[in-house]
Amino acid sequence: MGILVLVFIFISLTQHGKNAHGPDSCNHGGGLCRMGSCVSGEYVAQYCFEPIILCCKNPTPATTES
Repeated sequence: MGILVLVFIFISLTQHGKNAHGPDSCNHGGGLCRMGSCVSGEYVAQYCFEPIILCCKNPTPATTES
């Protein structure tokens, strides 16, 4: 059973989905690739490798002008 899970993960990582852009695109956009879920305060901006590895970004603080 464990080998089937490894095969599934390998296939998922080698076949990018339509929303997967890879780690380079995520890093250049100010994000960080994380496996499973984003940490508190981050949101999923895109996928590094769909559907397992997410590209997480911190929300940009709102700038106010006075």
